[in-house]
Amino acid sequence: MAALMLRWSCLGKRWVLACIDGGSRHGRGAAIGLTSRRKRGQSSVAQQPLIAVQKSRKGEREWAAVVGLEIHAQISSNSKLFSGSQVHFAAPPNSLVSFFDASLPGTLPVLNRRCVEAAVMTGLALNCRINKKSLFDRKHYFYADLPAGYQITQQRLPIAVNGCLAYSVSVGKKPSQVSTRTVRIKQIQLEQDSGKSLHDEPRSQTLIDLNRAGVGLLEVVLEPDMSCGEEAASAVRELQLILQALGTSQANMAEGQLRVDANISVHHPGEPLGVRTEVKNLNSARFLAKAIDFEIKRQIHELENGRKILNETRSFDDKLGCTMPMRDKEGKQDYRFMPEPNLPPLLLYDTASLPPGADPQQVINIDWIRERLPELPGKTREKLIQQYGMLPEHSFTLLNEVGLLEFFQNVIKETRAEPKKVTSWVLNIFLGFLKQQNLAVNESPVTPSALAELLNLLDRKAISSSAARQVFEELWRSKGKTPSQIVSEKKLELMQDQEALERVCHTVMEGHPQVVMDMKRGNPRAINKLIGLVRKATLSRADPTVIKEILERKLSS
Repeated sequence: MAALMLRWSCLGKRWVLACIDGGSRHGRGAAIGLTSRRKRGQSSVAQQPLIAVQKSRKGEREWAAVVGLEIHAQISSNSKLFSGSQVHFAAPPNSLVSFFDASLPGTLPVLNRRCVEAAVMTGLALNCRINKKSLFDRKHYFYADLPAGYQITQQRLPIAVNGCLAYSVSVGKKPSQVSTRTVRIKQIQLEQDSGKSLHDEPRSQTLIDLNRAGVGLLEVVLEPDMSCGEEAASAVRELQLILQALGTSQANMAEGQLRVDANISVHHPGEPLGVRTEVKNLNSARFLAKAIDFEIKRQIHELENGRKILNETRSFDDKLGCTMPMRDKEGKQDYRFMPEPNLPPLLLYDTASLPPGADPQQVINIDWIRERLPELPGKTREKLIQQYGMLPEHSFTLLNEVGLLEFFQNVIKETRAEPKKVTSWVLNIFLGFLKQQNLAVNESPVTPSALAELLNLLDRKAISSSAARQVFEELWRSKGKTPSQIVSEKKLELMQDQEALERVCHTVMEGHPQVVMDMKRGNPRAINKLIGLVRKATLSRADPTVIKEILERKLSS
């Protein structure tokens, strides 16, 4: 990761401390490479209840928070950035390490074309200007999981600059109340990942796995245009969807394929910007939001109590819900950046500047990549809203859940039910069952074809809504059965004999004269009770709408 100085410029949302319990100040934390020794029961400001509100009380000064992000996305490639070693998650430790990855003398880097194309594609999707000439640099620092003692990155002249990312955040209590925001992208650069340190505290030792060393990364640097955790999390989720749509990164945060560093500071509006802290290696959008919001409140607490904010690196403890100090940054580390002597400048071309007779395998054409960009999430959401009359929040849910949009579209292809009905079933019932069982879409026992058949039965009024719910539950439990088989076995078909249904209605009305009288007096609950009695008598095989029509007709006759 390049040591980039972010330019703070956005006042953002204002924060005020409403209620703070006292507590002791954090210590400086553990040294580099060591985990914090603080015990969970130990008193700490990080564990005190902090509450932030939007409006200040009389006599209190308002606070403004400023947030910038550095996002590292692992490039989807079969091999590493500068070597031919394979990239595979959860491989046995140190089983995917080439001589170059281990930094043996005499080895040289060979740039991976796929990684360059992924960087260009990502830059174009994020509205960046692609630099036709970019440079590689060495960033020197010592750490056990960095064998060479330096990282190859792009500090001086990155591959893409000056882009923007549009994302949506909730602005009200209702899900439909969303606002579109834009965050500027300073740059996108190619760089190597480091290895992984595995800390074994009981044995007081650290083990090194170099499988990840040299894997290609895209570092996306967002300008500090955000002001709270929700905005940052929404921007990261949108970037995650874009990377997945492009195929440039799987962006699975749980597997470390997308990691976020957040830079946070607070200040009084109209005054100079405050000292920032950096929260490192956040691997969940939810934890990112929590870490940023906690850090904003912590900094306000420190300043309100007359203490100073340290320019330090912190980590987030998701169990305690607080940030913890790792190392201070008061003395700026000298990374001794220098040009990478073993790599020439990276030259890209467009159609106009492409050399005559150039071998397509030896050059990268920016325009060729631009023409082949897939549909991005924002455009997909627009099409869903226009084509199916879908609410904006529903389109977000379909795209945010991996595989859910494809499931929805497959159901739509095979059913005659209205799109709104399909949307309701997929988002409310199908997704609800997945959440209850903690399953992914591709692990669902109910296939798109099965759900489409069930909705067809419901659409032609072969079964009632309650019967359809029973069938779905049975589908979830009994893999292999079709909806039609379940309906037949459990005798859930709606009564098609109108005369028989009218006789049942007549019998129910005769047996409950008081309810009929209440119905005649205009009591709305009375007709619902009669409908329930008729459905009970027919074992829920009668359509409530048809029952209501028969009852009202009999009452008026």
